[in-house]
Amino acid sequence: MPFPSWTIGCIYGASSVMLGAFGAHGLKKRISDPAKIAAWGTAAHYQLIHSTALLVTAVAAPRSVVAGSLFTAGMTMFSGSIYLLTLDPERFRPLGPVTPLGGLCLIGGWVALAFTRRIPLRL
Repeated sequence: MPFPSWTIGCIYGASSVMLGAFGAHGLKKRISDPAKIAAWGTAAHYQLIHSTALLVTAVAAPRSVVAGSLFTAGMTMFSGSIYLLTLDPERFRPLGPVTPLGGLCLIGGWVALAFTRRIPLRL
């Protein structure tokens, strides 16, 4: 079974919009530190961008399991760890090193996509 890049990209894209809206409106009732609010926004922004990259991967390089897997792992680790660290830094402190690993996965996803054979798009 092929990697479900399209489905995951859509789910992560929708959830990034929801989480971004929560960060812009609901999170301010719970957290007053502007740096934490900004970190949340960065996580939502990166998740949305890489959800789109995952959708592009699904269309232009559907056999690129490596790129799709790296984008998915990267979004989960990078954005997910930032969300959790913003909500409860003490409880989720062990996840601190996960954030840069997620960033490396996102970079790896772009590199893998660059070296993947593309399927010509016919519009």
